[in-house]
Amino acid sequence: MATLAKPHAASRVAPLATRKHINSAAKYIALTLFTLTWLLPIFATLLTSVRTMDDITLHGFWSIPSQFVIENFRNAWVAARVRQYLLNSFIITIPSLLGMLFLASLSAYALARFKFRGNLLIYFMYVAGTMLPFQILLLPVFRLTNRLGLYDTYGALILIHIAFQLGFCTFVMRNFMRTVPGEILDAARVDGCGEFRIYWQIMLPLSLPSLAALATLEFTWVFNDFLWALILLQSDSLRPVTAGLATLQGQYVTDWPLITAGALLATLPTVFVFVFLQRYFIQGLTLGSGK
Repeated sequence: MATLAKPHAASRVAPLATRKHINSAAKYIALTLFTLTWLLPIFATLLTSVRTMDDITLHGFWSIPSQFVIENFRNAWVAARVRQYLLNSFIITIPSLLGMLFLASLSAYALARFKFRGNLLIYFMYVAGTMLPFQILLLPVFRLTNRLGLYDTYGALILIHIAFQLGFCTFVMRNFMRTVPGEILDAARVDGCGEFRIYWQIMLPLSLPSLAALATLEFTWVFNDFLWALILLQSDSLRPVTAGLATLQGQYVTDWPLITAGALLATLPTVFVFVFLQRYFIQGLTLGSGK
């Protein structure tokens, strides 16, 4: 009986192995097709940025380019003033990022490490603020910036970004700071450290993964903001790159190669930030997932 069962078992294992190979191949094919579909707009943007508008008009959008024009990037950088728009984006994004991380880390430290009346109420207010759609506040914020004399200034956008992102940053950092062992802070207090020194020299270095993860996310969100810049800025010399590229679209004719070249130049800062902070970003997202 044993000798008869061996061929039967072997014949059963072979179809199972074949089925696993077929399933694996189908998964790889599906993932490859999904990746190519996701990369299709990026490929179209790269292809458009090195063509001329006459070539697109004559031969169609997906045709093979008759010539590759690199001057579109130079024209976008100089003539289309992408250089100035990028500088404006950095002027708005960097102070906003520093302000929201500093204020959020202070409030998160107080909510995470101190017990006082109203602690949970303040925390829930931060969480509730993140659920509020900012579109319903466009008109009140517009009127407020007019009354304060901040309309059409960098300060309006900087303060608005800090205020609207403060709840999310506090929510993330408060949960992270609660995982820091309290014995470390107690030992620092015994040695005579004040609370601000404990926050600055102990809590912030230990919170570096969450700070880097938030910095990556917030830099991308603030740098790519379009709606607030459209509402609160009127002067073209103050526009960030998102609102500046929108002004390049004409009413009747649009130079799409110039716009796509400018859009590719505008994506470089966020790509560089993610590449350099990728290790801290992944570490911050996976922290606490295992023991």
